[in-house]
Amino acid sequence: MTIKLIAIGKTDNKAIIALIEEYSKRLNFYIKFEFEVIPDLKNTKSLSEVLQKEKEGELILKNIIPSDELILLDERGKSYSSMDFSEYLQKKMNAGLKQLIFVIGGPYGFSEAIYARANGKLSISKMTFSHQMIRPFFIEQLYRGFTILRNEPYHHE
Repeated sequence: MTIKLIAIGKTDNKAIIALIEEYSKRLNFYIKFEFEVIPDLKNTKSLSEVLQKEKEGELILKNIIPSDELILLDERGKSYSSMDFSEYLQKKMNAGLKQLIFVIGGPYGFSEAIYARANGKLSISKMTFSHQMIRPFFIEQLYRGFTILRNEPYHHE
């Protein structure tokens, strides 16, 4: 199985980039992991929030095939403890999925087309984080989940 994280807009913050690279490298020891950034839309000041979400949604959908499992990182999604999230990952692997895709939306969230295509929603926290900060947080949680599955000493209950 491949896990892919798709995010809208690049980050220029070197510290965030370093964390993404570090945890991506660690995660690839356990599973094939890809991090894909869809460039920010241009001239968004003239777009309504709905239109911006629709355009971002079209770009996201171009990166997905019908057999992909699509999970949205969404504040209204299901919350897991790290232990429960590791079990969730194990179930996805056991299901024989070829590709599991998680998506971090743009500043206004997701379009209706993306919600319609999604197989589920996952909430990282009840708190709100910037779209830049959530990237390393989520990749670290993926890494943590795999260390839990392998009974490695990274996670402490």
